[in-house]
Amino acid sequence: MSDQVQPSLVQPSKDGDVGILTVNNPPVNALSPGVPEGIIAGLEQFEKDDAVKAIVLIGGGRTFIAGADIKEFGKITSLGDRRKGPGFLGVLDRVESYPKPIVAAIHGTALGGGLETAMACHYRVAVPSAQVGQPEVKLGIIPGAAGTQRLPRLAGVAKGVEMCAAGDPISAKDALESGIVDQIVEGDLLQGALAFARTKIGTSPRRTRDLNSKLGNEQTNAPIFAFARDAARKKARNLMAPQAAIDAVEAATKLPFDEGVKREAELFQDCLFSDQSKALIHVFFGDREVAKIPGISKDIAQIPVNQAAVVGAGTMGGGIAMVLANAGIPVLLKETDQAALDRGLATIRKNYSNSVKKGRFSQEEMDKRMARIRPTLTYDGFGEVDMIVEAVFEGMALKKQIFGELDKVAKQGAILASNTSTLNIDEIASATSRPEWVIGTHFFSPANVMRLLEIVRGKATSKEVIATLMALSKKLGKVGVLVGNCRGFVGNRMFGPYRREAQFLVEEGAAVEAVDQALYDYGMAMGPVATGDLAGLDVGWRIRKEYGEIRDTSVRQPILEDRLCEMGRYGQKTGAGWYKYDENRRPTHDPEVDKLIEQVRAEIGRTPREISAEEIVERTIYALVNEGARILEDGYALRAVDIDIIYINGYGFPAYRGGPMWYADTVGLKKVYERIREFEKEHGALWTPAPLLQRLAEEGKTFAEFDRKVAATA
Repeated sequence: MSDQVQPSLVQPSKDGDVGILTVNNPPVNALSPGVPEGIIAGLEQFEKDDAVKAIVLIGGGRTFIAGADIKEFGKITSLGDRRKGPGFLGVLDRVESYPKPIVAAIHGTALGGGLETAMACHYRVAVPSAQVGQPEVKLGIIPGAAGTQRLPRLAGVAKGVEMCAAGDPISAKDALESGIVDQIVEGDLLQGALAFARTKIGTSPRRTRDLNSKLGNEQTNAPIFAFARDAARKKARNLMAPQAAIDAVEAATKLPFDEGVKREAELFQDCLFSDQSKALIHVFFGDREVAKIPGISKDIAQIPVNQAAVVGAGTMGGGIAMVLANAGIPVLLKETDQAALDRGLATIRKNYSNSVKKGRFSQEEMDKRMARIRPTLTYDGFGEVDMIVEAVFEGMALKKQIFGELDKVAKQGAILASNTSTLNIDEIASATSRPEWVIGTHFFSPANVMRLLEIVRGKATSKEVIATLMALSKKLGKVGVLVGNCRGFVGNRMFGPYRREAQFLVEEGAAVEAVDQALYDYGMAMGPVATGDLAGLDVGWRIRKEYGEIRDTSVRQPILEDRLCEMGRYGQKTGAGWYKYDENRRPTHDPEVDKLIEQVRAEIGRTPREISAEEIVERTIYALVNEGARILEDGYALRAVDIDIIYINGYGFPAYRGGPMWYADTVGLKKVYERIREFEKEHGALWTPAPLLQRLAEEGKTFAEFDRKVAATA
């Protein structure tokens, strides 16, 4: 909180006997310095005005108060003073103890500190479209201004725990039924709030802190807290904030209000100063930072994408067609034969049906989405669409053939995109007469689920095409990250060394399950070996054969997966890969793999040794970091945070560790560099430290500082 009052962020006005305080701090009315002070200044003004009998607090623009200014949390931790909280509790105590009734009028969202502000008011009204929530756990913290103490008093213990520990917002209807909101306003919000406020004139303000009837007792609450802790352990594996939020709500049920607030403050501080919170806040800002492309300003014209087409109705093509249809874009879906087309459509229909069964949307909505996907065996209609996405299997000859055909049928000004995960976009573009309209769109499987979209810029790709794809990624519900054109781009180029080391560790003596377990315990969504089985071992095998002539045989190469593929073991799709799979794709240990591993060890003269979980994590994660540093220096990723966002959204890297580059910063680049030097001595040239990593380590700097330097020169 700032000592400088900026009352202009909160405008006082009057409507007869009701004072109105309007928060105007665009775009989302965050509780930046000046807003809390403006609220207090307005209340003090109205307290002296005997003509004002009640107050309405409302947000100007598109929302109520969306929450705290997250940058303020970084300022607190940078000062290193754990005694200083967000400085907002006193403001809300002043609001709650105000002698005249205060009504919070909610539209848009009241999240985090916004909901805490509303709960400190005496009453709350909302429009039907409003949402309220305590999403702080998504930043690795808990509500820090009595949110965990006031919420269960309004909504009950079960709802309070659910909202604080999971962090998901709820609708105005749900908020009304829970007791958070007192009335839904169907018409004009301000007029409805004024009318409601006038019904409270002359009554004693209802203070949330005094409401204890919904707090239950230890006997009724015990199963609620036990269930919540178990659910948090499963859904928020390794995260401290959800458990702390549950502890804070439990304190509300066992302690007087002021003591409960003190306990919340202690838990808030523990979370705020944790590495987890710093990492999650880094990811929060990173999601926004990746959209900023040097040289691509907001005034660059974008190409309207009103119709699209997809070539290939397999796993990726069908998923991409769903993504486009979900965004309201009609799409032609092409295959070469009817059987393949029918299989693709059946998979799409099955995926949509599963969503209907799970209640994600209605049958009517499914029918609308299916109707947007028009199957075809020809290029008829491709001349009318604005964007064509090629999604055939990963082979350069086939992709160039397709792009040569597209060059003949696509209209001038249509975007030609390739869903390639490794291949050279410039070579693909060379099959056309319009390389400036060609771009890579590396969707991640399953495309209709995974949030990441690597957008691959070719040498000739125009700024307009890049700007269009960056904007379109948001419309499609994706996190779009612009990357350069090299083998594997950013994500898969790094994934190679990561999975290489996993295979080497097995060759050297680690059990397959031990490698996966170590990385799962570290926080990865899946271990690297199991990931290969899920994706299909044949995909990498095909790529290795595609690049066979340029593979360096002078350095050690993993061979176990090639042998598995030669045995027809491609992973889950064939019922066997590194693991054996039942009809429900549940993995079990397979002695056949043990025999293969023993054979390979004998061939290469490798005597198995004991390998710790710590070494497994360091070998795999530091391989990611080292390759990431090379990619940064080569310019294929704009910033270290771009790599972090790619790995969190596309590869199951734990967000609470901030991504591989941020994680390396938290370990210390000097320590990471020294460990990589040890691996180089032990395992050879594959572990040569990246020059950028060496330079930053020797200078005592971080990847975060590298990013700040990039931003300053952009």
